[in-house]
Amino acid sequence: MIGTEGKGHTEVVEKMCRYIEKHIDRPITLRELSEVGGYSHRYTTILFKEKTGKTPSEYIRCLRLSIAAVQIREEQVKIVEAAFDSSFDSHEGFTRAFSKEFGISPSRFQKEGTPVRLFIPGLSRENLNKGQKGGETKMAEKRNANTVFVQVVEKTARKYIVKKGLKATEYFEYCEEVGCDVWETLLGIKEAIDEPFGMWLPKRFRNPGTSEYIQGVEVPVSYTGTPPDGYETLELPACKMMLFQGPSFADENFREAIGEVEDAIERFNPAVFGYEWATEDGPRVQAAPVGSRGYMEGRPVRKKARV
Repeated sequence: MIGTEGKGHTEVVEKMCRYIEKHIDRPITLRELSEVGGYSHRYTTILFKEKTGKTPSEYIRCLRLSIAAVQIREEQVKIVEAAFDSSFDSHEGFTRAFSKEFGISPSRFQKEGTPVRLFIPGLSRENLNKGQKGGETKMAEKRNANTVFVQVVEKTARKYIVKKGLKATEYFEYCEEVGCDVWETLLGIKEAIDEPFGMWLPKRFRNPGTSEYIQGVEVPVSYTGTPPDGYETLELPACKMMLFQGPSFADENFREAIGEVEDAIERFNPAVFGYEWATEDGPRVQAAPVGSRGYMEGRPVRKKARV
């Protein structure tokens, strides 16, 4: 096996990924990527797969299918148009590839709106750590590259019972300010319609002297009860949310799992899927890191205006 741990190799593959994103709406050849990276066809394929977990053709196919999924559901693009936009030669070939990737046919997906996990382009955190001083960061659990997926969901106007801090900007600061029993209290609210989660509130939703990071649980919009002492209700408007989910992990490795997803989000370009970040439309949210399902985090987005 040819070693590909150098920092320069990581930068080369990142450059290839950016090239793919920029030209994803037209055919992209291995020859082009080889020219971008400055390596032979064979070495380009080896290098690309070691850094992303997929060959260039697999990577391009997954990204095109995910873009097509967004077009089919969000823009109601005809399936045959999505097929040709994705550089498939036939409607049948596109349908087979889409069904294999997402476990549902494009026609059913468009009709039923069943959520699917979209492929998130970029390098894995594990491979980004290769070649840094001190060698490769040892992960307690071996991870596959590109196993962070994203889906877009519609969040309607909603109401929460929340506990606010004073200055906290993240979980550990929050626990120091308000204690670590908030989660148990939220779990005990009988009107809750979902599990509790953490939120980073934009300025427009914060009162003076309250923290950016809070914890809360969703309740019906019709809720008129009295929250527990020290808690309050918070109403948020409708917005679109991109939900990112990492691979499963051993529970004791939750910090690595959170870091992997957050690193992927920071490198993620929502414009590839026709969106832009909308940080003031709603809070950034995080679910409790549960090993069996992977770490999940959501960021508000809106459709990017066509130019």
